Amino acid sequence: MDEATLVLYMILYVLLPLWGLASMLDWWCHKQTSIESTSGLHEANIHCLMGFQIAIPLVLSLIFEVNVLVLILCLAALIAHELVAHYDVHFTTDKREISIWEVHAHNYLATLPFFLFLLIVVRKWDVFIDLITLNWSGGFGLEWRKEPLGATGNYAAFYIGTMAILVVVPYFQEWWRCWSYQRRQMNEVPE
Repeated sequence: MDEATLVLYMILYVLLPLWGLASMLDWWCHKQTSIESTSGLHEANIHCLMGFQIAIPLVLSLIFEVNVLVLILCLAALIAHELVAHYDVHFTTDKREISIWEVHAHNYLATLPFFLFLLIVVRKWDVFIDLITLNWSGGFGLEWRKEPLGATGNYAAFYIGTMAILVVVPYFQEWWRCWSYQRRQMNEVPE
C-alpha cells in the first residue's frame, strides 16, 4: 500500500469515524445536562451552525475533487467553526455544567477538522502549492471525485448516511427539545 492510500484510509477509517463518535458523546453530554432548560435554544442553534460549518467541507471533500476552491472552503469553514466553538463555550460556561467528558469531546471536535485538513493537504500537495502561490486558474470548478473512496467505492454515501442517522438526527432532536421547551415556557401563563 502506498503512502497516499494509507493517508486516505487513515482519514476514512480512523479520523472521520472518530469525529462522529466525538459528536455523539458531545450530544449525550448536552442531554445529560438538560440543555433545553439551561442554555437552551440559543446553544442548540450554535450547534446547528457548527454542524453546517463542518458538513459543507466534509461533503465537498468526499464527493468532489479537492481543488483550490474546495481547500479554500475547507480552510474558511475550519476557521469559522473554531471561532463559533469558542463563542459556544463562552456562552454556555455559566449556564450549564460542562463535564470532563464534554471537554474531551470538544477537544476532538476542535482538533480533528484541523488534522483532516492537514492530511488532505498532504494528499493534495500540488493543489495546496497552487493555493498558496495564488495559481488558482482552473481550480474553482466543482468536479465529481474520480478516485473511488473506500474498499467498495461507496464510502461517501455510507459515511454521509451513517452520520445523518447517528449525528444529524440526535442534534436535530436536541434542537427540537430546546425549541419545544422554549415555546412551552413562553406559553405558560404566570399566576
